Amino acid sequence: MNSLYRTLLFVPGNNPSQMVNSEIYGADSIIYDLEDAVSVHEKDAARDLVRHFLMEHRPSGCRVGIRINGQDTPYYDEDVRTMIPLKPDFLRLPKSETAEDIRKLDVLMTECEKGAGIEVGSIKIIATIETALGVYNAFRIAKASARLIAIGLGAEDFRTDMHMTRSEDAQEILFARNLISLSAHAAGVLPLDYVFSNFKNTEGFLADVKLGKMLGFTGKSVIHPSQIPIVHSVYTPTDTEIETAKNVVAAYKDAMEHASGVIQLNGKMIDMPIVVRAQNTLEQAKAAGKEVE
Repeated sequence: MNSLYRTLLFVPGNNPSQMVNSEIYGADSIIYDLEDAVSVHEKDAARDLVRHFLMEHRPSGCRVGIRINGQDTPYYDEDVRTMIPLKPDFLRLPKSETAEDIRKLDVLMTECEKGAGIEVGSIKIIATIETALGVYNAFRIAKASARLIAIGLGAEDFRTDMHMTRSEDAQEILFARNLISLSAHAAGVLPLDYVFSNFKNTEGFLADVKLGKMLGFTGKSVIHPSQIPIVHSVYTPTDTEIETAKNVVAAYKDAMEHASGVIQLNGKMIDMPIVVRAQNTLEQAKAAGKEVE
């Protein structure tokens, strides 16, 4: 399993055929959804279905996450208590608005881990931020627990909360995307980009993924298998980028070996931020299974 979170594929927890086939598409993480994809009449049935599925079959080669129902619902407590013994890699908490929301989940997860004989803290948290208050508190949310590894924007609910008019190029949520990315990097967790719901608009989706990467996101939540290769193509370094990064790192090493304070490559000055970005590129490529030596 690689260390990347380029793609997180949502799979409805009430759809057995989609659950069975979910791992064949190559997503870095699969999130079995007990929340938005499941009607209120099927919540208990979906929870049982996901539990039995994961007891019998653990997808290989990817992480397994569960999107539980929100803390303002009657399903939240049982979702957590049922899912923790299955040892998912993470729980995804919707409608995260304050640091206290994360701490409350952390406490319940600790109780459940102890009860199941699981190492405390081994199951992580990803927070979805879906309201104006949540975006405002993004940094505090990101720092609320050692379990928390990522934050992401829930765009549709955020638009509703903000009384926004939805556009296809998502300009109305640009500030929120920027703030989510900034807060995540400041807190030392992963920034995950929002779901682009019109999966038939391939050109628009590609442009949106590229913009997300420019904004500092490290991956994207997706709802359709066709979106996975597009995200991977953007978030996986190309051969040209890898070669350039290798040359930058080599020039840096050569300068250090000769005690030179000046680093040059092809007649251009190279400073440390460029070196760090090159090192990050090589790490990402290696994690994605590409040859970097």
